[in-house]
Amino acid sequence: MHRFSIPTMTCGGCARSVTKALQSVDPDARIETDPPAREVRVGSAHGPEAFLAALAEAGFPATR
Repeated sequence: MHRFSIPTMTCGGCARSVTKALQSVDPDARIETDPPAREVRVGSAHGPEAFLAALAEAGFPATR
């Protein structure tokens, strides 16, 4: 499971946008967003770099 910190994810709308960006990489990924903690966890066989790139492209730069 990958864990990312996303400082700009502050609400449910942001979490939906983050989820959509992550699903563009892996539609079958297990995604758990936590806006109050500004974190997301992703269960996927894909590497973290693809998810980081998708998040940045969607306007939600993230760190591991």
